[in-house]
Amino acid sequence: MLQDHAKVVQFVSLAGEVTGRKKLQKMIFIAKKMNFSFQEKYSFHMYGPYSEELTVRVEELCNLGFMTERKEDKGSYVQYCYAPTESGKEFTSILGEENPRLKSIIEKMNAKSSRFLELVATLLYFDDLKREEQIEKVKIVKAKLNYSTEELQSGITFIYQHSTEC
Repeated sequence: MLQDHAKVVQFVSLAGEVTGRKKLQKMIFIAKKMNFSFQEKYSFHMYGPYSEELTVRVEELCNLGFMTERKEDKGSYVQYCYAPTESGKEFTSILGEENPRLKSIIEKMNAKSSRFLELVATLLYFDDLKREEQIEKVKIVKAKLNYSTEELQSGITFIYQHSTEC
């Protein structure tokens, strides 16, 4: 159980900082789908794959002082930023060495927008479907986001490039 908590702190530590609850949810889901050992269960939600377990785990880690949650007022909404604390970094030592492939993927994901990660996570959520069916499903469940053909292709390319590294 504590290892699952430590994996989340290590994930955020490898990112340096993750800006946005939605972004953190999508990044860990994508890492899980790319065969990294995250145990959180996900279901489909308004913003794509969502894990209540991860939400609780992050809250616990903040309460224990292993991560910080900083709120930034953006006028019409509040954005949350997550970073590890020094004691959080020490806590991750129970995991042993960091995976360099995970660090690379985290850095690439963290450089992407939440919108893009929502697209990739949604495509991966429906990865049991054929590619054309995946795209049609995304167009239905994410109709309001109106993803362009270029965005869809970019998301598919991202998945392909990083899945082949597995």
